[in-house]
Amino acid sequence: MNRSSALFLAFVMLNGCQSWSPTRHDGAAPVADSTPAPVAKPQVYKSFSEETVFNLLTAELAGQRNRFDIALDNYVAEANKTQDPGVSERAYRIAEYVGADQVALDTSLLWAKNAPTDLDAQRAAAIQLARNGRYDESMVYMEKVLQGQGDTHFDFLALSAADTDPETRKGLLQGFERLLKKYPGNGQLIFGKALLMQQDGDGKGALTLLEDNPPQDGEIAPILLRARLLQSLDRGKEAIPLLEKNIRQYPDDKRLRLTYARTLVEQNRMDDAKVQFSSLVQQYPDDDELRYSLALVCLEAKAWDEAQSYLNELVERGAHVDSAHLNLGRIAEVRNDPKTALGEYEQVGPGTDYLPAQLRLTDILVSSGKATEASKRLADARDAQPDYAIQLYLIEAETLANNNKEAQANQVLDQALKMYPDDLNLLYTRAMLAEKRDDLTQMEKDLRAIIKREPDNAMALNALGYTLSDRTTRYAEAKALIEQAHKINPDDPAVLDSLGWVNYRLGNLNEAEALLRQALQRFPDHEVAAHLGEVLWANGKQREARQVWAKALKDQPDSPILRSTVLRLTGSETL
Repeated sequence: MNRSSALFLAFVMLNGCQSWSPTRHDGAAPVADSTPAPVAKPQVYKSFSEETVFNLLTAELAGQRNRFDIALDNYVAEANKTQDPGVSERAYRIAEYVGADQVALDTSLLWAKNAPTDLDAQRAAAIQLARNGRYDESMVYMEKVLQGQGDTHFDFLALSAADTDPETRKGLLQGFERLLKKYPGNGQLIFGKALLMQQDGDGKGALTLLEDNPPQDGEIAPILLRARLLQSLDRGKEAIPLLEKNIRQYPDDKRLRLTYARTLVEQNRMDDAKVQFSSLVQQYPDDDELRYSLALVCLEAKAWDEAQSYLNELVERGAHVDSAHLNLGRIAEVRNDPKTALGEYEQVGPGTDYLPAQLRLTDILVSSGKATEASKRLADARDAQPDYAIQLYLIEAETLANNNKEAQANQVLDQALKMYPDDLNLLYTRAMLAEKRDDLTQMEKDLRAIIKREPDNAMALNALGYTLSDRTTRYAEAKALIEQAHKINPDDPAVLDSLGWVNYRLGNLNEAEALLRQALQRFPDHEVAAHLGEVLWANGKQREARQVWAKALKDQPDSPILRSTVLRLTGSETL
């Protein structure tokens, strides 16, 4: 092959392979569109040697045959050898595509060096440096983009720091502040800094920064961030007029309307949210995410007919099919149509909706006296979906127990543990069922088996400690177990409740009261309220005890522990 034809072929293949997707192979979401789309413009290459042309052709052919390892190795080698911007970029794109992080960083820097006036190259280098925690160096490249008046998108830098340590975020924040001194009033810098402040837990500061620096015309992202910040600071009602004002200014902006609709949902204004989502679906009829959101809003608003209509549309369109069947089943249950509900749940395939569907299906059958059929269906499901076997055993056991079939539930768990003897969830569930069946020996045996394998299992420590304090007189032993759980999870309200209860059993009323007040404040549960009321009663605070019980009974009037506690201490079930 002569040199000119080889170069022509290389040019054709280099541009003809732009269909390689830039999506990361590991499924990670790109940060602020951090992986630029493959360039559509023809690249300009300098003259190459025959060896280079051959290596590039080999790389392209390898890429077409999914041998990206060969393609990447060849391109990286030739990028370093030729220092050609086009080859450097191509090497970077392939590295991004296959998720070779270190190579992506190296080739982005090579591309930026070889194309100093190319803003895409500078931005790629900044992104890769930010991903690797080298924020100061990243800022140098982003400043070049600023100077070139390009599309800066500084928000990706803040987003990339979301899961890092406070010191890293602090260093990045200092970098933003330095750039803002050089470029005061730059909207992208202000927005990026506000986003970083939010990630660092300074929501109030971020909101103040955005309010003090109103966005320029056409800048929507700062408005959306302000609305989110207001919502997170329990000032969601202020977000509504902010969004409404900007919707009037930008009536065709989908992001504003969607944020407005979601904010209405968060404020439980379901009818208003339904109107907004309906409008969005009419405006974007091919957007099935919007259609699914509208269906969920209709469900929350108990607009069953509308919800059913939208869910059926989703099934017909092949979008959110499993979720649609799951929710159609729930609608059928609300309408007392178990046969239709079963038919919907049966159509839910493996995925996030599979286990909820199996749970509802099992409950319908067991509660209607068809436990044998439920057991058969679940056995078939375990054979068909072995990855879900343990969860399906748990669904069967818990559903049987909830329908007063404790003996059958225990048999299911025994069977499951023969198959999966090391599964701690099965052991814990059997322990809780044993406690319900007053088989404290079995309960303690299973919980101690868990603790032996996982000495820091706070849930098992707390469960055993609480049961010993509530059902036996082994108070000192119970307290030691609960205190160990408290050291592991000091803020867990369930552990605080147990610690308060064992102190009550030991006669430490003031300490018990303080702990139970903390528990109830963090988790207003009827059982915690029963415990706190009993301690208050014993501590001479009968009036406050009645108030605590009355409030809890208002929220959960059928609570057996509340009712029994009130009757035992006051002689009457009514307060």
